[in-house]
Amino acid sequence: MAGRGPAPKDPARRARGNVDSVPSTSIRFVKAEQPPLPADMEWHPRTVEWWAMWRDAPQAEHFMASDWAFLLDTALMHTAMWAKGQWTLVAEVRLRVAKYGATPEDRARLRMNFADADAKDERRHSSPPAMQRWGDLRALPSAKDA
Repeated sequence: MAGRGPAPKDPARRARGNVDSVPSTSIRFVKAEQPPLPADMEWHPRTVEWWAMWRDAPQAEHFMASDWAFLLDTALMHTAMWAKGQWTLVAEVRLRVAKYGATPEDRARLRMNFADADAKDERRHSSPPAMQRWGDLRALPSAKDA
């Protein structure tokens, strides 16, 4: 009995080959710095803090000019939400910031991981195997052998 369940189907007879039917397009990445909030508008203090939070977010190093433009539009909604009490914008702001990994759940869905996790993983795999660590150890003779 080699395994559980029926034998796998012949790959030539499978309906799906798990190949992307639409080819991907490669574009050149051009990092953009965060623009300042426009001075011709009164920004709510929470929006100013929110904008600074995005500047310092680790994922911001991967933002292009179009990303910052999208977040600037979102900042307009954010300030209207807080300054004018337009709470109907909350859902849209939440959806927009989710695209950039605002919460742990968003980052998991976007398959973002932190670099320190990779470093920890490397340290874990860099320890020598058990045979190298304990290979020289020998069992003591039992009391009846002595």
